[in-house]
Amino acid sequence: MATARRKLGDLGEQIACERLIALGMSVIERNWRSGHHEVDVIAADAAGLHFVEVKSRTAPVSADPLVGITASKKRSLTKAAREYLSDKRCGDIEIFFDVMTVVFDGESVQVDYYPQAFIPVYT
Repeated sequence: MATARRKLGDLGEQIACERLIALGMSVIERNWRSGHHEVDVIAADAAGLHFVEVKSRTAPVSADPLVGITASKKRSLTKAAREYLSDKRCGDIEIFFDVMTVVFDGESVQVDYYPQAFIPVYT
């Protein structure tokens, strides 16, 4: 089960990267990890760095994939982004937290991109 789920996630991330490239972005990292924190895709464009969470599902979908972007997930993504920026010494750069959902339904694939899906709250 975990293997099939991982394959689905990998395929969804590949499709997400292709979509980001088609939108004019450069994919900088995939599955960047620091400790327990991970970012599925880190991409760049003229506006700045995009930390992209990818949610892949197979139809029929019982709930919108965005439901998976919980407060805990947002905190984890925010921590990972801070660690990435510190590790790479990015300096003063605009950052965005985006979400891309990929739903597989037989031969068709529905991809939805939510730029600036959330703004982190720093405490």
